Amino acid sequence: MTTIAEPVTATATPNEPNKKNRIQVSNTKKPLFFYVNLAKRYIQQHNEVELSALGMAIATVVTIAEILKNNGLATEKKVLTSTVGMKDESKGRLVQKAKIEIVLGKSEKFDNLMAHSAATTKSEAATEDDKK
Repeated sequence: MTTIAEPVTATATPNEPNKKNRIQVSNTKKPLFFYVNLAKRYIQQHNEVELSALGMAIATVVTIAEILKNNGLATEKKVLTSTVGMKDESKGRLVQKAKIEIVLGKSEKFDNLMAHSAATTKSEAATEDDKK
């Protein structure tokens, strides 16, 4: 089996500015809901988030986007697919790797849903304190 270096945690490519609202997703480094919650925070701060992944992590990015859209928090603005030439570590040759970028915007209901979520979390915490 060929192992391929997967720089999903690297910063933006040299010809792009370093984006503050970009999340480069790995399917091995963090749990799914880490990325979902981070995306919510980026949408809150920047009104949109760009999710990016290579290879096997593409399914994770699509899942994150679908969770945010299905919960009414985000709307899909743009989806870009491409391939990236990467050096194969074991053979030293260039291989093509699939890449996806999904840009999600803040939905009209985002602020209300986030406020409701925060209030629900507070009331649940208060109920737990009452049980002690």
